[in-house]
Amino acid sequence: MAYEELESKINQKNIAIRYNVKLEGPAIKPEEHPEVIEILPDEEPFKSIALAILYEKKDETLDLVTKALDDKVSPLDIINKGLMAGINAVSALYTKGIYFLPDLMLSGDAMMEAVKECEKVLGHKSETKGTVVSFVAEGDPHDIGKNLILMFLRAGGYEAIDLGRDVPASKVVEAVKKYHPVFLTGTALMTTTMTAFPKVVDALKAEGLEVPAIGCGGGAVRKDYVESMDMTVYGVEAYHTPKLADAIVKDHEDWRDLRKNYSDVVGEFVPEYS
Repeated sequence: MAYEELESKINQKNIAIRYNVKLEGPAIKPEEHPEVIEILPDEEPFKSIALAILYEKKDETLDLVTKALDDKVSPLDIINKGLMAGINAVSALYTKGIYFLPDLMLSGDAMMEAVKECEKVLGHKSETKGTVVSFVAEGDPHDIGKNLILMFLRAGGYEAIDLGRDVPASKVVEAVKKYHPVFLTGTALMTTTMTAFPKVVDALKAEGLEVPAIGCGGGAVRKDYVESMDMTVYGVEAYHTPKLADAIVKDHEDWRDLRKNYSDVVGEFVPEYS
């Protein structure tokens, strides 16, 4: 039978079976997300500054911060109540899978430029919780992961020292001697560069140096490999880094404690540490 003859005999009700779909309604604005509501300040100008960060608007953020400084608002309050609140809200949306890497980078850039304006008025760098040194493994040119770590650390109140890409173990040792970091982080994306981590550990031991923990992460490494070395902890997500640093600074935990308490420290279920 030709299709033309069959078509008139087809009962569409028996063919087009529809499934009931629960409609979630219109998309909510970023600032209306429940976790973001808890983070954002109510007081101005901090609320507007935080929202400008949330919406990744660098020029608007700088304009708002400049005006607030002209109005004699404390630069430390601008940083802590406005800029930090905004980047914390961005981080919350990122962890929920609502924001993505470009959002983090744009908001992070806006925050750091605004912090610089505040520091000009302060006359010095704002007070930090401690110093963390970050590097990319020797031979590896990929630094997106390291850059994310730096952003999260600075947003979390840490002085983050960037050693750059393709960093030899000797340079890491020099940085540990110079900065006495509370935490050391390294990333490797290529499997050919993952052997840089044991070299760093051995170089530190050879100099009689020890750090509370060395966070090792990136696409090239896994937990079992990282934990085959002393002083190391497997860093699962970049946004975990300031929470790990907090555990070191506030709770005096070291690499052994972080391995044991990782999920509790970062405040979420982590399959690698289940």
